[in-house]
Amino acid sequence: MHDEIHRWSDELARDPSSLVFLQLAEALRRQGQLDVALKIALRGVERHAKHVEAHDLLARIAVDQRDFDRACAAWETVLSLQPEHVGAMKGLGYVHFQQRRLTDAEHYLSRAAQAGGGSDVAAALDAVRRSSGGVEVPAVDGVPLSDAHRLFADLLVDEGQTAILLDANGYVLAGLYLDEEGHDVAQEIGAQLSGISEEVVRSTRHLDLGEWRSIVFETGAAVVAMTPATENSLLVVAASRATPLGLLRRLLDRCADRARAWLSGAGR
Repeated sequence: MHDEIHRWSDELARDPSSLVFLQLAEALRRQGQLDVALKIALRGVERHAKHVEAHDLLARIAVDQRDFDRACAAWETVLSLQPEHVGAMKGLGYVHFQQRRLTDAEHYLSRAAQAGGGSDVAAALDAVRRSSGGVEVPAVDGVPLSDAHRLFADLLVDEGQTAILLDANGYVLAGLYLDEEGHDVAQEIGAQLSGISEEVVRSTRHLDLGEWRSIVFETGAAVVAMTPATENSLLVVAASRATPLGLLRRLLDRCADRARAWLSGAGR
């Protein structure tokens, strides 16, 4: 990725009007270099004011920076250019939900669902409706579909275990990711992992490894496992470094079954 970033930077320096800024800013966003990514995206939007994906990229960077006003403005521009852009509808639904503007959140998520947004949109819509007292929703394994934070709670029995379910854009659909001080950093983790499924698919295809099912790796603080819960969602499970990898894999499988059942129920 470093070589690609260098190549894209050189290309953009040679031709400031090149659309390569989209790839460059997205790569920097995924690496957490949000300030640089924002500057590149803003310059790109200035030169390509009618380019839908430029505004969408700007919005996603703004969300990662928790600048919800800028994100809303960018996604509203996307919809003015392409009224059926599902990603912008989902994004506006997410932002308004974070701002507790539940009526607006339901409006955009309903539009996204009608446009074929998929099971992750249905789950988010149920969560919004439950929060606003709009509807009663069924439960999966005793957990209400919209009680998203507790979805994996009964499966995470050991200290240090945590799990989150992300949609294709890195937005948190369910679960918590607690740091060592007990703070929920799920949104930050989701932003960092945005797009990782696409990277894994490209890598496995390049290496001719077939369809990917799961990845387990160790970090300085934890062991982490990931699996595609559905085509448009990613499950991330973490545990202490002392956890046997076999146990982590079993935990991943149980959480994945729960996530799929939850997403399926949300789509009813």
